[in-house]
Amino acid sequence: MAQPKSHLEIALASIPVFTNDGTLDVAELQKLLDLALRDQAIDDDEKRVLDNIFKQAELGTLDAEVKRRIDEARKQHGISA
Repeated sequence: MAQPKSHLEIALASIPVFTNDGTLDVAELQKLLDLALRDQAIDDDEKRVLDNIFKQAELGTLDAEVKRRIDEARKQHGISA
């Protein structure tokens, strides 16, 4: 069976983040980034999905380390702010 597109996996993996406690923690962020970087690159669809997840996370209170890692990922991978 073909592997699902990674941007869909990222979107699905983000659901528990926001239904569990509503905040993105470092481990959850790393899991999402690992899915995107599985093929060593983040494509436009993955960037779009990650940008939406980051924006949703930023609506709430973020741990300083999570905020730093989001900012770093945006800069390193060209994910819109």
